[in-house]
Amino acid sequence: MTTLQIKNKLISTIKSVKDPDVLEDLYRLLNIETEDIEKLKIPARVKKAIAQGQKDIKEGRHYTNKQADDQIDRWLKK
Repeated sequence: MTTLQIKNKLISTIKSVKDPDVLEDLYRLLNIETEDIEKLKIPARVKKAIAQGQKDIKEGRHYTNKQADDQIDRWLKK
């Protein structure tokens, strides 16, 4: 893919984004400079999902790696 094709694909993709959080994340990523890297802010929806995941783990609602691998294997065989 040429540089021009990549730019056009990015522009097209960005134009189709409706989620303001995603747009803010993209904006921050595109404005990061090597000398002055801004700390990326974690959106509230992501923080909420992380907190829920931590709560699930504490309350025993989780799978071991083996259990997760087994479930994925079964799903892929369907």
